[in-house]
Amino acid sequence: MFKKVLSFAGVLGLSMLLTACGGSSDKNKTDADGNKTIDKLSIGFVPSRDPEEIVSATKPLKDMLIKEMKNQGYNIKDVDITVGTNYEAVGESLSAGTLDVGFIPGGTYVLYDDGADVILTATRAGLSIDSDNPVDWNENKPTEPTDKQTESYRALMIAGPSSKGQALADKVNKGEELTWDDLNGASWSVMSSSSPAGYIYPGLWMKENYDKNLSDLKNIVQSDSYGSAFARLASGQVDVVLAYADARRDFEKNWTNEYSRKDSIWDETNVIGVTPAIYNDTISVSKNSETMDDDLKAALQKAFIAIGESEEGKEVIAIYTHEGYKEATSKDYDNERKAQKLIQE
Repeated sequence: MFKKVLSFAGVLGLSMLLTACGGSSDKNKTDADGNKTIDKLSIGFVPSRDPEEIVSATKPLKDMLIKEMKNQGYNIKDVDITVGTNYEAVGESLSAGTLDVGFIPGGTYVLYDDGADVILTATRAGLSIDSDNPVDWNENKPTEPTDKQTESYRALMIAGPSSKGQALADKVNKGEELTWDDLNGASWSVMSSSSPAGYIYPGLWMKENYDKNLSDLKNIVQSDSYGSAFARLASGQVDVVLAYADARRDFEKNWTNEYSRKDSIWDETNVIGVTPAIYNDTISVSKNSETMDDDLKAALQKAFIAIGESEEGKEVIAIYTHEGYKEATSKDYDNERKAQKLIQE
């Protein structure tokens, strides 16, 4: 049953509210059949979509989790699901131990990993190309989805049909290294500074390769959406866009129809840079919950993986565009830590 929405209004107010909606304070008890009993397991979702939409979509998760946890030797009496009003509220709840489980992005996890453990990474359909070398992306166009599930994705720096964009692509495809002057002489479309693919990870790529920040570029245009970014690329208003790896697939029809280009997006664009892998969203658990222990973590891993493999479960987790789950470790998110450090600088 969906009972409440978390608020985040000051440390004292948050602490009081989270205490009211937290997990069970009882240690796991064992019944006559040898199953461990938990009075209540609390789960928090970040509001990456409209909270009411998340509430509606995830309603079946309660019974699914209770059923799967029985298969793991746990009798869960109640699952309490809440949606935070912001990402920080869920991270704070996990750190405080008043939430047992959180569905949170990698960035939120690393900000709160002093009080949270990652147990699973969401998976999505992979692409036909997953290479650090931009030439591989250019020689094997178009990219296509595959049946293989992957726990991470890439961000790309995509040069367009402008004369400068073509010059950058030509140099890359000849195997020549781009210089800082090459990059600084182009016009770039970026997303907001909180966008992993549209800003953060390309910034990490630039820092690692040129010891420069995105903000050091002299010609930057911030776009409010990937659609407007590709429209600018098509019109020649910008030379390069920063986007997630399969963005060109999403805007392939727009390129020739809405943006009025004669040739396809695959013919007129090329990759000039590829970021490190960006790990998908996490399912994380609290280090400070009185309910959580290693056995419960292992059981939750198996239960959520099983849910993600079922058709009913896939319908539920689709609200976050998750298609399944894989076991995860803290080390998987080291690049995210570098990215967050870069943001803080």
